[in-house]
Amino acid sequence: MSTYRDFAHRGSARATVLRTVGTRERRSHLTAPRVPTVGIDIGGTKVMAGVVDADGNILEQLRTETPDKSKSPKVVEDTIVELVLDLSDRHDVHAVGIGAAGWVDADRSKVLFAPHLAWRDEPLRDALASRLVVPVMVDNDANTAAWAEWRFGAGRGEDHLVMITLGTGIGGAILEDGQVKRGKYGVAGEFGHMQVVPGGHRCPCGNRGCWEQYSSGNALVREARELAAADSPVAHGIIERVKGNIPDITGPLITELAREGDAMCIELLQDIGQWLGVGIANLAAALDPSCFVIGGGVSAADDLLIGPARDAFKRHLTGRGYRPEARIAKAQLGPEAGMVGAADLARLVARRFRRTNRRRVERYERYAQIYDQAANTIRSTRNTRTS
Repeated sequence: MSTYRDFAHRGSARATVLRTVGTRERRSHLTAPRVPTVGIDIGGTKVMAGVVDADGNILEQLRTETPDKSKSPKVVEDTIVELVLDLSDRHDVHAVGIGAAGWVDADRSKVLFAPHLAWRDEPLRDALASRLVVPVMVDNDANTAAWAEWRFGAGRGEDHLVMITLGTGIGGAILEDGQVKRGKYGVAGEFGHMQVVPGGHRCPCGNRGCWEQYSSGNALVREARELAAADSPVAHGIIERVKGNIPDITGPLITELAREGDAMCIELLQDIGQWLGVGIANLAAALDPSCFVIGGGVSAADDLLIGPARDAFKRHLTGRGYRPEARIAKAQLGPEAGMVGAADLARLVARRFRRTNRRRVERYERYAQIYDQAANTIRSTRNTRTS
């Protein structure tokens, strides 16, 4: 029969997490103040995983293609588990943070909807926690990127920051006074699905004319491929580069050719940048932040994208000339921002996990003291009676 002292003894041992890596079992103590954690960034085309320390430094990074979105969610989960276990072979991982490209609920446990993945009301946190047996945190990928830029990058020192991520689509996040603003239902910041052209291009979300259909990696590639398919004279440079294989036209290739002076690629990035500036001006009118941080893979185009965005922002900002203008900065952490932020937020979860265990230990110890006091009273009473 267990006594309170038995429970206290069990609780007083340092909390451990059991991990199975292949056929081996290892135990790691959750007592280190600056424990390494894994961040996962899940996008429409790639999955990145990395071990990140408490200063935001990436100790090791892995990358793979995102499984076909037509496949079951479990296929993506299998990929995540494989990456984490691979990293766990070489690092003492204490928690895992997931930045998912989709709507994440207020409890940060489910992916409600992902336009570019087959996730619908998917209990991602619990599914992964049961397989990894470490604390797991799930958040929107733009939220994790914004957190990383606020902690370690271009947004340091900003009280009111808005993050815009340009990748397959457009993600967004809001930080105020060091807090990610997720909204009542957890889905704030989905700026990419603001309608900017009623009846415009169809979006995977089900609507038409969403902002990300005009200012994103997908929009950039779509326009370039359409010009190439039409055999437009302005597209001959990129057609030659891909040897006529139009599906080989990608965002990084367009950026590369633009840097080399290709007129069509420069103009396409200018178009994307101008749409970006229009959207930012609308967000400034609604949110009035001190800073916009632009990240995601498309931001690698630097001033070829950011320059036109700043110009369009100034032209379209309501009250221009009579109000302070928000700063527009390129993300400093690059495409790894979402991964770094996810790992850092997971570290907070690991700390709460340790505090919870510590409180449980203290509670068990109090129970043991009460048990000892009661036992001493009973023994004292018996001794008095026998004497």
